[in-house]
Amino acid sequence: MSSTPEQADHQLRPFQQADLPQLLRVYGEAVRSQCPGLYSPQQVQAWARHPLQHSAVAAAIERGWCLVNPVLPSAAAIAAFGVLEPLDRLSLLYCEGRWSRQGRANALLAALEEHARSQGVPRLRTEASQLSRPLLLRRGWQIDAEETVLFAGVSFVRWRMAKPLQN
Repeated sequence: MSSTPEQADHQLRPFQQADLPQLLRVYGEAVRSQCPGLYSPQQVQAWARHPLQHSAVAAAIERGWCLVNPVLPSAAAIAAFGVLEPLDRLSLLYCEGRWSRQGRANALLAALEEHARSQGVPRLRTEASQLSRPLLLRRGWQIDAEETVLFAGVSFVRWRMAKPLQN
């Protein structure tokens, strides 16, 4: 994907199998660094460290359509990633805390939405966290329902959201 000079740090590329360990690290670090204040310490610990969650994240990355955002265009280090899995569902969108608030998640989300649109997907859906909900709302996603789920013995509130993709 090309980028303007001002957006060089938002250059995206497709996932490569060798990226998987870094993406799992970004996932855990994003939760640990950005979720305190939004979630209780028990929720953050359950979300970031539960071993079954890491295997589920790895499986979604490997099955889905994944884009990564390197720290710099020529860097091997990854700052953020996003996954469609299946193609009509935003499954994962994570940015390491020190690289957040720089437009990376927005760039990933825009590219994921465009890819789904180009594949004929009429509508994207997701289950949004307290962290991702504001970004999704700014990008035109709508809340379908609030729900409470139990994960690793800890209760979480999340929002089922959707966005129509018009061609």
